[in-house]
Amino acid sequence: MNSIFHNSWDSFFRFPFGAVECNKNVLIRIKLPYDKIKTVKLVVFNDHNKNYYSMELESRTDCVSIFKYILKTSSNPDLLFYYFQISIDNKIIFYGNNSEMTGGIGKIYSRFPSPYQITVFKENYSTPYWFKNTIIYQIFVDRFFNGNDNNSISNPKENSFIYGSWYDKPMYIRNSKNNNIERWDFFGGNLKGIIKKLDYLKDLGISTIYLNPIFESRSNHKYDTANYKKIDSMFGNEAILKELIHKASLKNINIILDGVFSHTGSDSIYFNKFNSYNSIGACQSKSSKYYPWYNFKNYPDEYDCWWGVSDLPNVDELNKTYLNYIIEDDDSVIKHWMKLGIKGWRLDVADELPDEFIKKLKAASNSFDKDSIVLGEVWEDASNKVSYNKRREYFSGYELDSVTNYLMRNNILDFLRNNIDSLTLRNRFMSLYENYPIHNFYSMVNIIGSHDVERIYSVINSIALKNYADKFNDKSIDIPFRLLKIITLIQFTFPGIPLLYYGDEAGSEGGNDPSNRATYPWKRENKIILNWYKKLIHIRNNIASLKTGAFKQINFGYNIYGYFRYILHGKDEFNIPTESSICLILVNKSPYDTYNFTINTSDYIKEASLNRLTNIFNKNDEISLISDTLNISIKPLDIKLYIGI
Repeated sequence: MNSIFHNSWDSFFRFPFGAVECNKNVLIRIKLPYDKIKTVKLVVFNDHNKNYYSMELESRTDCVSIFKYILKTSSNPDLLFYYFQISIDNKIIFYGNNSEMTGGIGKIYSRFPSPYQITVFKENYSTPYWFKNTIIYQIFVDRFFNGNDNNSISNPKENSFIYGSWYDKPMYIRNSKNNNIERWDFFGGNLKGIIKKLDYLKDLGISTIYLNPIFESRSNHKYDTANYKKIDSMFGNEAILKELIHKASLKNINIILDGVFSHTGSDSIYFNKFNSYNSIGACQSKSSKYYPWYNFKNYPDEYDCWWGVSDLPNVDELNKTYLNYIIEDDDSVIKHWMKLGIKGWRLDVADELPDEFIKKLKAASNSFDKDSIVLGEVWEDASNKVSYNKRREYFSGYELDSVTNYLMRNNILDFLRNNIDSLTLRNRFMSLYENYPIHNFYSMVNIIGSHDVERIYSVINSIALKNYADKFNDKSIDIPFRLLKIITLIQFTFPGIPLLYYGDEAGSEGGNDPSNRATYPWKRENKIILNWYKKLIHIRNNIASLKTGAFKQINFGYNIYGYFRYILHGKDEFNIPTESSICLILVNKSPYDTYNFTINTSDYIKEASLNRLTNIFNKNDEISLISDTLNISIKPLDIKLYIGI
């Protein structure tokens, strides 16, 4: 039994690695005891069918037998799962994925095996190359900067609350009986403010700005859209957005907008629950042209809404008139703003948008700009996501270029909290690497902070206080800053695109909404943290291997995690001519222990021409390659980014 073995990450046992295009062969092998096997079947299934394939005996030695099967992927994108059914010692056993479902080395089951996964995607699929090389800066517009010359508030809304100081702490003014928002609160940030801070963003090293919703609505967050074709007047107007897009493009900065298409606001031209607009809304009359967009249970008071929030009535995204308005018409919402020069869309709550809607939106976006981006808000593994009892097709090759990789944040924080060790961290990341098509893996947006989670520096402070309490008050060791350096070093050197949430680079703190949406602390930045981010961004922007280089992970003991990023022979992972380099990233989360260990580079990088490595953060820290071996020493809570020459 002990010799039964399959490892989906080992090219001998499965080739090619990871997700596979349609109409391709996948070689699958399993190792078994020599003399006890009667039959071996590869069980392959999707959400509709299951097939049993007899595996061929490929080789036999005194101890083991190797069985193989060449699986031909389907002509259409699919999600395949497999395990092995083995007749041995006159009984049936199974070999499948490990209990954590991360892929790699599996385990034996007596019944109900967990399967391995093969993602099958469209032939010749790719994502825009520019996007793989970008760094995103997310802006919650009301809280970033007021660009009016006298700091006046542009077009304040009726019954709203305007803060007396830019540095006030945000709060919600709620009805004590039903907890609804009584007055929406505003600080006065606007599009002019972003224009005035373009030099700051360019100096920081940003090349893409993602704006939280900017269309007209009564709230400060704008996820309750009132008019998809009008910029909220507190933020500016279409001419100012056009100016922003133009001036940003002169600095090689792209703009991505937030598309909130699973619901509208109840206070909108479409629903018009409060009679705020001249249009006849769905809530006012069944004869409204918008009435078919919504699902009323008891007209007009009861209707489907997003997570029970009455301010956010759900729409039927596949209703023909809604599809025309958002996507298909000559002046649809998508086309209207694409014509203005935006570079793509971030789709809010992608799980609530039908696959057919996303496919049409992606096609419309690409019809204007083949290099445009459609990014989906997805919090889990997007390759096998099931939402509302339906398997999603995000990575079929027809929908999303990228997803929000909240799993990075979750996994690294679990590591720093001592909930998992470095091996588990490696395996979790490896699972995404295996499941995602390579273009999607290198395009995933790596998130550490956003408007939906607690500010990262606040999280790290709480971890430092809880897990490193005996070191927390040691003034010679800034524990939170050291932990921040660990998590951000990984974020900015990992495959995918780093997203920087406004203010995180300045050391902003805050718990969950609304305190995580406080204003950018202009003139009150934590300069140490700001300079660290500038350094990281500069490093990433100037080393090609940290963007589109190969990726091989390392772990040592409980606390050491790292990986190689490299480009050899002047070609990156997408066969694009690029400068060669080899980088080694290492972090040690232990506050007590120094680790000394060796790395055999030939286990990770073949045909590497490498003499020595120099630590970018400490030029005196050099290690020489001796007989393919690197001798490493890393101190407590230390980080290293070696570059090879």
